[in-house]
Amino acid sequence: MVLTNDRVAGFVSVEGSRLVNGDGEPFILRGVGLGSWFLPEGNMWKFPEQGDRPRRIERMIEGLIGQEKAAEFWETYYDRYTTEADIRKIAEEGFNSIRIPINARAFIEEGEPVRFKGNNLRRLDLCIEWCRQYHVYAILDLHGAPGGQTGANIDDSENDQSELYTDETYRRMTIELWRQLAERYKDEWIVAGYDLLNEPLPNWNAALNPALMPLYRDIVKAIREVDQKHMIILEGAHWSTDWTVFDEMIDDNTLLQFHKYWNNPDTESIQKYINDRKRWNAPIFMGEGGENNIDWYSGAFRLFEDHEISWNFWTWKKMDTINSPCSVNKPEGWDRLADYLAGGERPSGEEAEQILWAYLDNIAIENCTYHAEVVQSLFRRAPVRIPAIFYGYQGAGIGFQIGARAEQNIGFRVNDGTDIRFVNSDRKIADFQHNGGRPWKLDQRLCVQLAAGDWLAYEFTSGNNSSDEESDETASYGIEIHLRGSEEAVSWSGLKVSLDGWQLDTVQHNNDEWTIVRLEESVVLDAGLHRIVIEAVGGPVQIEWIDIV
Repeated sequence: MVLTNDRVAGFVSVEGSRLVNGDGEPFILRGVGLGSWFLPEGNMWKFPEQGDRPRRIERMIEGLIGQEKAAEFWETYYDRYTTEADIRKIAEEGFNSIRIPINARAFIEEGEPVRFKGNNLRRLDLCIEWCRQYHVYAILDLHGAPGGQTGANIDDSENDQSELYTDETYRRMTIELWRQLAERYKDEWIVAGYDLLNEPLPNWNAALNPALMPLYRDIVKAIREVDQKHMIILEGAHWSTDWTVFDEMIDDNTLLQFHKYWNNPDTESIQKYINDRKRWNAPIFMGEGGENNIDWYSGAFRLFEDHEISWNFWTWKKMDTINSPCSVNKPEGWDRLADYLAGGERPSGEEAEQILWAYLDNIAIENCTYHAEVVQSLFRRAPVRIPAIFYGYQGAGIGFQIGARAEQNIGFRVNDGTDIRFVNSDRKIADFQHNGGRPWKLDQRLCVQLAAGDWLAYEFTSGNNSSDEESDETASYGIEIHLRGSEEAVSWSGLKVSLDGWQLDTVQHNNDEWTIVRLEESVVLDAGLHRIVIEAVGGPVQIEWIDIV
């Protein structure tokens, strides 16, 4: 049982189907995205469709407070949204990388030739310096290409069209932008790679799919003319989920990226990417996923770990949230701006300025509400609750072992080789759809039922995940299990529980009432990866979750 190396050292590169760091050690990216910094997204501002992208937000602000004050607002916004304190905190939490979404319109002048403007390139340089200081790799992500690669709010499109592929000027500008970025950062080892286009060409623009790979090839050619060191990161079409657009490996140093939101956190849901890892002999990267709740996180991100897939959580900071680490507190009167965008009464310039400047105060990390439990779930780091359905994803004999087959399959963990019986308890939840981080909504929650001799394994971490330095950090924990016996039990139901190979306790439960059982022992854990195994003894037993407290 080994926690895949995440030591930040030298240029990240591709070696067959895995990543290695500058010392040639197998490596996995564990990161977080800086959404809404250089490309403000209206959903992260709690704005309606009329303010769903940068250009619409900009027009509203300038219309309310005037051009001069609007310019001051944006300079302050870019300075405060991501600071050294953010990168330091990201590093302290154990993340080893960040993904920086770039909106071309915020960096370069309109039209040709491509010329950088304003102060955002300086801010990007500064962020990369912080990354070097705190040992956090930076991924440059072209989130909003000239003309729009997606044709939606997320790329700041003017006309909701993917004009990047239909206008030669935009195409040339995108290629040249990447050439200039590569020239600037060619010797910067803390930059892990170049994410060429975010979520290109959703299905409603699929007629343009044949234009994607030729554009990728031309961008890579331009980059390689000035930079032979940095990794190329390619995303599939349709929100980075459709890899059928890949017809060849353009470059030997290529990482393939997919995104995952709002569906089952099981091997079945990502099997096609695992297959393509083998097919292309290239490493794979879940480059954007989140926007759910901490139970889903504890399953999905362990899924990536068990399959040795690099990952990046979306997103670090947004307004009034419980499912990102940093929640920007909504300023008093903020709904007045949202209502105005939706056609409501116009606030006065003075009122708008007061609201907007309060927002600028609130976006600093020290003024945000911090949700440590989100990070705990991403790393499955104690203290953490693990839903029982999210046992090990490595397959039979490693993540679980069962005897009798289940009578029916409910469409979850189909291809794990699992014959565990999934049942619905009489408690709340769960489907895996997007719910904005709110508590589970459905009437029932999935649990697992084990027969005597069946066992399940759950891996989790303790202490800080960062492996840059050896740590002797220890902490004491208790283990709680939510379980019930079965009416099918002849005499009694129970669980034998072990931790890292040492038996802790045998829990007996003689009825079919749901009960929280706390193991008698308090365990002291070193920092690192740990493994709990629960085995059914006696009659059948149902388990809903394990809580390391």
